[in-house]
Amino acid sequence: MFTSTKGKVKPQATRFLSSLYADVSAMRVLRFAFGVTFSCGLAYGINWPLAFLMPVFTAMILAMPLPKPSVKASLNNMMSTLKAFAIGLAFSLFFLQYPIAYLIVLAVVLFHLYYYLNRGGSFWFTLMSMIAILVLPMIANSNEGLAIGFSAGFVYSSWLTIAMLWLAHFVFPDPSFTQFPIKPKYSKAYSKLAALTALKSTLVVFPIAAIFISYGLSDYLLVMVFSALFILKPDLAQGKEAGKNSLLSTFLGGAFACVFYWLIVAVPQFHFYLLLLFSTALFFGRHIFSGTPMAKYYSSGFIALLVIVNSAMAADSNFSEIIIQRVLLISSAIFYIICALKVLERYWFQAKSTSSE
Repeated sequence: MFTSTKGKVKPQATRFLSSLYADVSAMRVLRFAFGVTFSCGLAYGINWPLAFLMPVFTAMILAMPLPKPSVKASLNNMMSTLKAFAIGLAFSLFFLQYPIAYLIVLAVVLFHLYYYLNRGGSFWFTLMSMIAILVLPMIANSNEGLAIGFSAGFVYSSWLTIAMLWLAHFVFPDPSFTQFPIKPKYSKAYSKLAALTALKSTLVVFPIAAIFISYGLSDYLLVMVFSALFILKPDLAQGKEAGKNSLLSTFLGGAFACVFYWLIVAVPQFHFYLLLLFSTALFFGRHIFSGTPMAKYYSSGFIALLVIVNSAMAADSNFSEIIIQRVLLISSAIFYIICALKVLERYWFQAKSTSSE
């Protein structure tokens, strides 16, 4: 009369898991949620210096539709981070005490970084180097030992991120092996276009970097960093687009961060924080890999959420002030690069192109 369903459950569960692991989009969403949650649990459970960077880096990379990094690519990224912060430390500890020489070297290094990127160089090395040469001098102005500790924490967090990526890809692998997108090969030959583009970026970033570092304006550090990143492609339309995307992502991440923050205030338990984070990462992951025009905002918005919530958990912090300050700093960076690019394109680069024609 009664039939046993015990034998049917296992085949159904097996079929469900097989179909799940064959779905590329589902694997990416689950990998994203698992990687971010596990890295946050590890970072806040151990809490080494700059531990919060590991979840940020993990979210940033897992939000990209990329396959598991190869051993060679992982080692290259690890060495790139180490080299970038070695350059930043040497830059801060040896040149900072000679202001004139420091400003000259700063301009030269900025130009070569932009020139290297424009010829097909590593984006990761350029990004790490930018952060190192712009942030470390600000820290070294007040305390050289703190700059060394910041570098060690940054490198340690970035290396652990690579291990986290391998773990996330091991638990939730791609259905089939896929190659990384083929990127343009790095060109060692001189490129006039790359040089002019790098010069344009340098002329925008150098004045604000020189002023902020010389006067130790650490409260406005993000304006300088955002300006340097928004101008990676010194085109007025692209600069506006990068700024607009960052601003909209901040609003999106800030709205979710508000709900997230008050929920963990209401239930201040670590396991509840991880469960809430996993659920939030699943929601964002579905939108990130949806392929819709809004996907790019959810990717940056989740990183904004992590940064805002991390800042709000510090002692004597004010959640509303953090969101308002971040929006104002990004808006300031957008306003600066738009004005600087308009001046350069009107009075110099446009004149050069007209004369060349």
